[in-house]
Amino acid sequence: MPGGNPAAWPHVKEIFQAIAAKVDGSPCCDWVGENGAGHYVKMVHNGIEYGDMQVICEAYHLLKDGLGLDAEDLHDVFADWNKGELDSYLIEITAEIFTKKDDDGAPLIDKILDSAGQKGTGKWTGISSLELGVPVTLIGEAVYARCLSAMKEERVAASQILTGPKRQAVQDRKAFIEDVRRALYCSKVISYTQGYMLLAEAAKDQGWNLNFGGIALMWRGGCIIRSRFLGKIKEAYDKNPRLTNLLVDAFFSKLLNDYQSSWRRAVVRAIEAGVPTPAFSTALSFYDGFRAARLPANLLQAQRDFFGAHTYERVDRPRGEFFHTNWTGRGGRVSSGTYNA
Repeated sequence: MPGGNPAAWPHVKEIFQAIAAKVDGSPCCDWVGENGAGHYVKMVHNGIEYGDMQVICEAYHLLKDGLGLDAEDLHDVFADWNKGELDSYLIEITAEIFTKKDDDGAPLIDKILDSAGQKGTGKWTGISSLELGVPVTLIGEAVYARCLSAMKEERVAASQILTGPKRQAVQDRKAFIEDVRRALYCSKVISYTQGYMLLAEAAKDQGWNLNFGGIALMWRGGCIIRSRFLGKIKEAYDKNPRLTNLLVDAFFSKLLNDYQSSWRRAVVRAIEAGVPTPAFSTALSFYDGFRAARLPANLLQAQRDFFGAHTYERVDRPRGEFFHTNWTGRGGRVSSGTYNA
């Protein structure tokens, strides 16, 4: 993901593309953009990687604790998933992880401490999203999930005090596994959508001319997030180079419309079983928020104007006109300024 001075690219292009991973003969390395565009795209790639890993972990948790699958069963499920639309490096290695045995013959996965580390790129992605006002909620939850996992001693102590629901047997095992698969896929779509929203806003802010379809091509090989799914992103931008959001592309909108019932059932089942699924849940909330023509922010604006005279816009007046109401009859006519992310 090289960026910087455009004059430098011709001098190193042949070398970089020769040593890069190839997919269908095309190198997974190309010019990204001016200044820090390459570093920024790499950062978002890593943030998406955090999200991908978290949604896979939530699927694992649901299947293990919500359905009672052992390591051998989990290998079979993930290996099967890797043959279809979830085909990816991370799904592939996850299936392989479940086959590894410890010296005593027990699955190694069950011996690994559940306290995750991180190097910071997911956090940087979240910070940038807040600075630019882009709701990259799934990557944020993926970072926070790692933070919560690191509170191991506190969680162990809390587990002796705090109770959860009694877990009930799943009636249709095959249907449940498919619901989890679809929930994982839908959540993955939301994660990449949010990542691309952040790239678009950063490009606007920095004056970069990013090739969004080309970025997906760069990520198809040699990257942790390489997957079949990235080809669909490339196709979306090939069809419409001015695509404003992946969710309005015909392929992705149909997928979410078709799969959302399974997605909702998986999240409901997780809540009923007491299995935390922060990424699945925030992805679904984002989907419902993005498709809502009207959100309750009108009440939020009324509250802000009530206690701080922060003003609001009206649905029956042009955008950009701000109003203040003397809600109690005791306030004055002076209004505060407003800030829009």
